[in-house]
Amino acid sequence: MTGTQSPTTDAGTIFRDLTSAGAVLAAEAARFASFGWMRGTSGNLSVVTGHDPLRLLVTPSGLDKGELTAADMTLVDEEGKAASASGGKPSAEAALHARVVRLTGAGAVVHVHTVHAVAMGRRHPDGVPFRDVEMLKGIGVPAHDVEVVLPVIENSQDMRVLGDRLEAVLQPRVPGVVVAGHGLYAWGADPGEARRHTEIIQWLLELEAAAG
Repeated sequence: MTGTQSPTTDAGTIFRDLTSAGAVLAAEAARFASFGWMRGTSGNLSVVTGHDPLRLLVTPSGLDKGELTAADMTLVDEEGKAASASGGKPSAEAALHARVVRLTGAGAVVHVHTVHAVAMGRRHPDGVPFRDVEMLKGIGVPAHDVEVVLPVIENSQDMRVLGDRLEAVLQPRVPGVVVAGHGLYAWGADPGEARRHTEIIQWLLELEAAAG
């Protein structure tokens, strides 16, 4: 299945060329893996390839995220189930990626397992507050005089339950959520924006950890 990449829309950038989309995911995964955010095959990334019906290309389960190729990626439907015989095995968490896309209109979703996300989720189980930090501008929030809270939700192995918890705490101004004892989810209109949001939220979590 090949084609052209569509322009950015209100629902995010759609990659219809699966090879190009897979190459983008492989490069993004390698970047995050180099930061130590996807250790031991953990974490997953996705990019939207269609909306009617919803289709996402996702990184596979059980493979080193620093060594992926475009051919390893797998296409999933709105339930996170494989929609193609090619590629690797999708993670159960692909269903949550699809839920995020349906709820937010994102074009790409990032899930990383960082120590700071887990640690700050434990310190702030009701949400991690940030204010008066210049880096907030990177997620579209004023740097001063405004407090924003990164939601924290309880983990579950049931993706429907986890999705319901995420939906209950979503904040339009914060493109991310911490899953307690698990990691960080962040999203954006396209892979570049999702990466930027992930890196900025991770920086804010590191600052909060350092500030004590």
